[in-house]
Amino acid sequence: MTDFAAPFRSGAMSVADDWIDYNGHMNVAYYLVLLDRCVDEAFEELGMGPEYVARENASFFTVEIHINYLRELPPRAPVIATLQLLAHDEKRIRAWLELHHAEEGYLSASCEQLFLHVDMTTRRTAPFPDQVMAKINAMSSAHAALPWPERAGRAITLKSKKAD
Repeated sequence: MTDFAAPFRSGAMSVADDWIDYNGHMNVAYYLVLLDRCVDEAFEELGMGPEYVARENASFFTVEIHINYLRELPPRAPVIATLQLLAHDEKRIRAWLELHHAEEGYLSASCEQLFLHVDMTTRRTAPFPDQVMAKINAMSSAHAALPWPERAGRAITLKSKKAD
């Protein structure tokens, strides 16, 4: 069985010049691009890469996501992303991702996601195969000792201002 890093750490990535918007920083959409690349790498390690999708006719879909944009990333910034498996069952994975400036170390964005395992023929949820579930359980065990992310489970709210 694979030994999983806690948390999973992506390969090196960088902010592309054409991702910079009129505010002079990386546009919000590309934070998700970088975080999604980390998901793809982590799920490949779990045995659910492109070959799995083709062979098993099954995949995973994101059904819920919450991103916190915490600090700007400039053009060409080197970045890495991490993934922490928070919870799972036979058909779902809840994960926490963070995007860091690779040289300066600061946290630029965090993201909580819920994934469903899907049978691509029926387009309905389906249980993970045993060999994939064994790897998910192993990653979950490796990540169990990590601290719970402070922002996990948060909702978007506005506190009402009371009239004087």
